[in-house]
Amino acid sequence: MTNRGRYCPEYGPGNEDIVNTTAILIIVAIVAIAAFAYRRLHTVGKPVPAVLRRGQPLPDFHAIDEDGDPVHSAELHGTATVMLFVRGSWCPFCSSQVEDLTVYYKDIVDLGARLILVTPKPLETTRRVAEFFKVEFDFWLDENLSVTKQLGLLHPSGVPEDHRKEYGSDTIWPTALVIDRAGIIRYTELSKRIIDRPNPETLLDELRKALAR
Repeated sequence: MTNRGRYCPEYGPGNEDIVNTTAILIIVAIVAIAAFAYRRLHTVGKPVPAVLRRGQPLPDFHAIDEDGDPVHSAELHGTATVMLFVRGSWCPFCSSQVEDLTVYYKDIVDLGARLILVTPKPLETTRRVAEFFKVEFDFWLDENLSVTKQLGLLHPSGVPEDHRKEYGSDTIWPTALVIDRAGIIRYTELSKRIIDRPNPETLLDELRKALAR
C-alpha cells in the first residue's frame, strides 16, 4: 500500500510549496503573454494596405460630396491634398481630430492644398465644429463603404453597439494621407489604436515636403 502520509517525500510539505510556486509562476507567465499579445494587437494596429503605401499613386475612386454631387479622386491631380478617413460624428476621437485640424486649416490652404475628410456617413457634429471655426473642409461621403473596401480600410464591427441601428456595424479605419500635386501618396498613417490620430503638425510638415518635390 502506497504511503501518502504527511512524511511521504512525494507529497511532503517541501514539495507542496514547490508545486504551489510552480503554479503561480505558470499563471504569471500566462498573464504576461496575454498582456503582451493585447499590447501588440492594440499598438501595431492595422497594416498599411499596399495601394496606400508611400510612393503609390492615389487609387482611382468615386464618392459624393455633402450636396450629393459625385466627386472623383482624379480631380485632385494638380493640387496637393491632405486626406483623412474618419469614422463619423458618433466617434468623439474623430470630432476632436477635426477640431484640432481647424488650427492648421489656414496653413494648409495657404500652401495651395486641399483638406478632404472621407467618411461613411455625414459628419453633422464635425461639420458644425468646422463651421464654428469658419473653415471650409471638404467632406466626401462613402455611404456604402465601397471606397473603404477598395482601399483596404474596412473595420468590421467597428461601430459600437449603441450606434449600429443608425450607422451599421462596419466602418472605416482612421487613416491620414498626404498626396502631392502629381497624385502620388507621400505620407500614410493608419491609427495604431482607435483612439489615436496623427499630429496635425506632422501632417503639415509632410505636406510641405510633398510640395517641395
